[in-house]
Amino acid sequence: MRHPRHLPYLYLAPGLVIFAAFVLYPLARSAQFSLYAWDGLGASTWVGLANYADLLGDPVLRAAFGHAFVLIGFFSLVPLALGLALAAILTRGRVRGLGAFRTIVFLPQIIAMVVVAVAWRQIYAPDGTLNTALRAIGLDNLAIPWLGDYTWTLPAVGVVGTWVQLGLVTVLLMAGMAKLPKEMYEAARIDGAGPVREFFAMTAPNVRAEMAVALTLTIIAALKTFDLVYVTTGGGPGNSTTVPAYEVYTRAFREGAVGSAAAIAVTLAILIFGINLIVNKLVDRPAG
Repeated sequence: MRHPRHLPYLYLAPGLVIFAAFVLYPLARSAQFSLYAWDGLGASTWVGLANYADLLGDPVLRAAFGHAFVLIGFFSLVPLALGLALAAILTRGRVRGLGAFRTIVFLPQIIAMVVVAVAWRQIYAPDGTLNTALRAIGLDNLAIPWLGDYTWTLPAVGVVGTWVQLGLVTVLLMAGMAKLPKEMYEAARIDGAGPVREFFAMTAPNVRAEMAVALTLTIIAALKTFDLVYVTTGGGPGNSTTVPAYEVYTRAFREGAVGSAAAIAVTLAILIFGINLIVNKLVDRPAG
């Protein structure tokens, strides 16, 4: 009979095997491919870290990573700020139909991103819903080709990300706020604390764990964005909305530079891991 202390390892073994087969092994193979110049079909040539060196010297790739960081603001920071305020209002106030609201606000999360992208592409079209509404209220000068303007295309794509992620963030924060004891707020009100002071002194510090989870999920979504960019802008106009995941696709399947694409993918994976590690260290720290 096996010693009881060995039993947890036996329970974890199947999960670890699956994780290794479907996550660690593909990641290791990608890291291996990144050290070669390979078109995906013919013979490969060892180039060492040359593909990674090209990342630093390629202005298109530097811009792609810069665009990804901009999208973090739209996918993560804006939804977090709006979600905190919305969750606090809905949780502390007596709102009828709260369950229905949670379902509605979470709907963008269960809709395929391709469907979302197609819908928003129609909204942003020159004769689409947004420009039609602007012209209807006399703001014709603001009616522009949102997905064809070098200045506004990336923010327009980012707004879609905000719309998609807001529901997820709000529901996560509402779940965390619902666990806070009412007695804590009653005591604060007796001491003369208003709603704003309650929020900053008690509500926000006590949902740090939920904030960490929300930031982790939304930052990953921002950095690995591909389908939204592919359907709405195709990386354009020019390279104004290209992102790392889109560059991986372009280099691997259009240019036949699998080694370079693998180097971008590995760099992106390391970046996602590093950023989320920092976020969790900063946000998921005990309050006080």
